[in-house]
Amino acid sequence: MTNPNHYLIRVLLFVLVILVAASFLIIPIGRAFMANAALNGMILAIFLIGLIFIIRKIALLSPEVAWISEYRSVNKPRLTKQRPPRLLAPVANMLGDRANGKISLSATSLKSLLDSIDTRLSESRDTSRYLIGLLIFLGLLGTFWGLLETVGAVSNVIGDLSLKGGNLEKAFADLKTGLEAPLSGMATAFSSSIFGLAGSLALGFLDLQLGQAQNRFYNDLEEWLSGLTKLSAGTNITGDHETSATAYQAALFEQTAESLDRLQRVMVQNEDGRDENNQHLIKINDSLLLIVDKLEKETQVIRQLSDNQVKINSVIGKFTEYSQEKNQDDYLQNLRNIDAQLSQLIKELKTGRDKSVEEIRQEIRLLARTIAVLAEEAD
Repeated sequence: MTNPNHYLIRVLLFVLVILVAASFLIIPIGRAFMANAALNGMILAIFLIGLIFIIRKIALLSPEVAWISEYRSVNKPRLTKQRPPRLLAPVANMLGDRANGKISLSATSLKSLLDSIDTRLSESRDTSRYLIGLLIFLGLLGTFWGLLETVGAVSNVIGDLSLKGGNLEKAFADLKTGLEAPLSGMATAFSSSIFGLAGSLALGFLDLQLGQAQNRFYNDLEEWLSGLTKLSAGTNITGDHETSATAYQAALFEQTAESLDRLQRVMVQNEDGRDENNQHLIKINDSLLLIVDKLEKETQVIRQLSDNQVKINSVIGKFTEYSQEKNQDDYLQNLRNIDAQLSQLIKELKTGRDKSVEEIRQEIRLLARTIAVLAEEAD
């Protein structure tokens, strides 16, 4: 895309040339301006408004070009979710649902887009054209205003001119005084005409730069969109009686192509969803492996407890045999203490085992619910 700042630089250089030329002619320009300060000031104000308007319109093309350049270079869905520039709003709305970067437009869509953008560009130049016409009108208004003053003043001078008494010096003095008003009217006419025509000429050149910038932007946009356009088949017409059938076939082909495009986007979305489900299944598999590891560890602990219990029973048997040979009362008391401690130990082991089993059951229930939810989403 062509950078519109080149045209903006041209405008600024042209304004600089005008300022330099006006600085050399500041004295005669000041005199001409003061001939009718109100009307000439209005002309100057309108010229400045037009200058600011044109510079702003050229500068507003830069975000449009930047948006297109970024879209072409990256071409990701996140760009279409951003707030697009106002001029390219139709393009952004039409391309916003293309989620996989494969953009394709029909010939009808291309024509609709280009017509919409061309209308927006033309509307943006209507104001500058109106201001150019307004400057010409104000220049002509000052011209006719000054001519009316001149004609009226000349009529008054001729009506007041008198040669009675033979005093020619007094008559010429009155004539000289009376001609000041017509000359003032002529100054108003010429100064307003000069300022109006010069302002319209300068503003016309600036509007020309705006038109070139917009046309260049439009041409680049048309070339880009043309590269995204796919032509419908069946556009050759061999007779007038085949026009309706060919148009129907073209519309049918276009609708089929759009349906295939939508189907492709749906398949891509389903593929993305399938990948997400696979990731969830992998996580579930990892959780199952962790549960299996915990079960194996619990089984090993239970086996160790069983082995320890067997050893304890053998020790108790030995103590029993030994107690028969020694003082039976003392050893019976010791055996009761050992039995109480062993009973407490067995209760604690049973409580811990039940707690572990309950935790495993809860994790299995949670895993089953997760699998059920994923199955419903997949359906």
